[in-house]
Amino acid sequence: MSLFNVFGIASSAMSAQSQRLNVVASNLSNADSVTSSTGEPYRGRQVVFSTLRAEANGASGVKVAGVIHDPSPMRQVFEPNHPFANKDGYVTMPNVNVVDEMVNMMSASRSYQNSADMMNTTKSLLQKTLTIGQ
Repeated sequence: MSLFNVFGIASSAMSAQSQRLNVVASNLSNADSVTSSTGEPYRGRQVVFSTLRAEANGASGVKVAGVIHDPSPMRQVFEPNHPFANKDGYVTMPNVNVVDEMVNMMSASRSYQNSADMMNTTKSLLQKTLTIGQ
């Protein structure tokens, strides 16, 4: 593998983590949204990654295979005075766990930063390689 491939791999990882951060931001901003554009409570989303296989052009890395709805059950909160409460006084709230989303945010941010650091290290190695023999 060439050192130049590192840039493609790292940039694909940065792009994927950037999309993951956008999904986390959407989940966090809608964590208390009782209704969405469909009239139903907001359903959390999760990013699914897949690998890019090395092809004839040498492209490899990671990509976002898709963004799926979180299959976990919705939260039921007892608030009998809420306008969206059912006959038993429970309000169906989004299935977004704020603590899990904060962990996802930190993980995506650190992965993004690691990819940026890897690109900078590779750039330094290539620059030093050019000075060999001078």
